[in-house]
Amino acid sequence: MPSTNLSFASREEHRAWLASQAALPAGFRVGTTRFDFIPREAPKPAKMTLTLIALDQPTADFAAVFTRNAFPGAPVIVGRQRLAEPTLGAIIVNNKISNVCAPGGVETAERICSATGQLLGLNAHQVLPSSTGVIGWSLPVVEISAALPKAVSALEGGSILPAAEGIVTTDLYPKIRRADLGGGSIVGIAKGAGMVEPNLATMLVYILTDLAVPRAELRAMLSRVVEPSFNSISVDSDTSTSDTVLAISSGRVPCKDLAAFEAALATVCRDLAEDVVRNGEGVRHVIRVSVRNAASTEIARSLGKAIVNAPLFKCAVAGNDPNVGRLVQAIGKFVGAQAPDADLGKLHLWMGGIEIFADGVFQLNPEKETALVAHLKGAELYASAAPKDGIFAPPVNFPPHERCVEIEVDLGSGAEHATVFGGDLTHEYVSENADYRS
Repeated sequence: MPSTNLSFASREEHRAWLASQAALPAGFRVGTTRFDFIPREAPKPAKMTLTLIALDQPTADFAAVFTRNAFPGAPVIVGRQRLAEPTLGAIIVNNKISNVCAPGGVETAERICSATGQLLGLNAHQVLPSSTGVIGWSLPVVEISAALPKAVSALEGGSILPAAEGIVTTDLYPKIRRADLGGGSIVGIAKGAGMVEPNLATMLVYILTDLAVPRAELRAMLSRVVEPSFNSISVDSDTSTSDTVLAISSGRVPCKDLAAFEAALATVCRDLAEDVVRNGEGVRHVIRVSVRNAASTEIARSLGKAIVNAPLFKCAVAGNDPNVGRLVQAIGKFVGAQAPDADLGKLHLWMGGIEIFADGVFQLNPEKETALVAHLKGAELYASAAPKDGIFAPPVNFPPHERCVEIEVDLGSGAEHATVFGGDLTHEYVSENADYRS
């Protein structure tokens, strides 16, 4: 579950909470700028935001995890190379275009890093690029280079909120999570709403800390914490070509307890991961699947993913229809294909704390059906609305609450467990992605 159980009555209330979480760790500044351009591949006016995250002094203590998609974006290719560099001093992020498989994409990313470095007194290899947006289009390198001085002049300490807002694309709202520890802090921001099943999405995550955690330890920690957080979510089962999770330490505050730091880092990552799902394109229900007593953690996590990615079950949840037959078929499909030797005779299922399957048969009655509908409606983020001018749009641009559709699966075949978050499948999701470029 999230570290808190938040609810918000308005966008203003949510934004005030974001601002309360947004204090930058010592040693960091952020700046953004926005400009107009015309994409070469689709010649019509567009807007792009540049977001710059800069350290007061370059640091050796940084870590990153990238997509496993076999068509990684140019920034991911460059980012992997940056892991071998002795220090990092800045991150430059653009939205609107992801710079994936575009002609000369790596060279373009390096040119932008070089231009950024010149303005900050860094060499190009001390700058890490990130891009998110349309796949296949080329970055407007001339326009970006011209806009960079404004991003640099906008650099300020204080709040990470401008960066959280600057990196979004189809997100409904920015995402910030923090943990305060031992006189320092960990502050993370994320973007991601569609093409999200990180396989470490168009998901970008930047985690900043002033606690001094050595490079090797930070990299080991990040690898460990992404598995139960970012690798345990799915909006639509599609793995982005641009997924990046970066953690970077300014080293301003001594870290006296590395174990406590890792626990705090895990909490920030887990909460950001759930925020990404809650902000998913068209998502009206977040689905939390807890799988326990599995033969392995991998089986538990993979079964959870199979459930939250099952189209028929996702559609049923979207309609507040407790069609639990679709849940059972998803489990049976996964076990039949991936774990055929598993014994489902001990399978127990609950939805919303209500037992729905045991001893090989459904455990349903009219009272349970009524209670299951109430559970689904209670977890709804917002009600579906008729399209306006043919376009579906959510009536809110803030997270009303952190309730989930709760699915519990007990396999009775081991001692391992995993929790996976996913979303439903709605008209809004289809509309968003049918019209994404047009």
